[in-house]
Amino acid sequence: MLSYFKELSLRRPAWLLLATLACTLEVTGLYFQHKLGLIPCVMCIYERVALTGLLIAGLIALIAPNFFLFRWLALVLWGFSAFKGLSLSIKHYDYQANPSPWNQCEFKPQFPQTIPLDEWFPNIFAAGTVNCSEKQWQMLGWGMPEWLIVAFSLFMLFFLIVFMSQFKRAKPQYRSVFR
Repeated sequence: MLSYFKELSLRRPAWLLLATLACTLEVTGLYFQHKLGLIPCVMCIYERVALTGLLIAGLIALIAPNFFLFRWLALVLWGFSAFKGLSLSIKHYDYQANPSPWNQCEFKPQFPQTIPLDEWFPNIFAAGTVNCSEKQWQMLGWGMPEWLIVAFSLFMLFFLIVFMSQFKRAKPQYRSVFR
């Protein structure tokens, strides 16, 4: 099984799938925000940044998945983004499951001064005045944080499998001149 995932990581379609899934989740979030009128909270914006990291990881590996540096840079970014997104989603769920005055998110995203994403791309990364403990949307009884926990858990699971497969030696391909 690990050799199968190793072979997949050396080809572009697998990385295109990662980028496509992350982009689909990003576009879904933007659809909820701009078309359905759901105002994103600060945690939603942070989770959106984690999804952007997954998208960038897929795009980096799309450049040259056979090249060691691009593949490992993408893997590191994939793992970090999936882990960070999962931890943010769990914290966001905690805000909604246990609302209290001392368990709340910030009012404005705290991006580094060198990368103020909320100022550069306000339509994507600017948070509204919504409290993180407020449930605005549900599907099948689950809110946005629960669905993101599932999504980031799957991203993390596949990251771990692909990461472990990188230490599996690839099968040598013998070429026969006479075949």
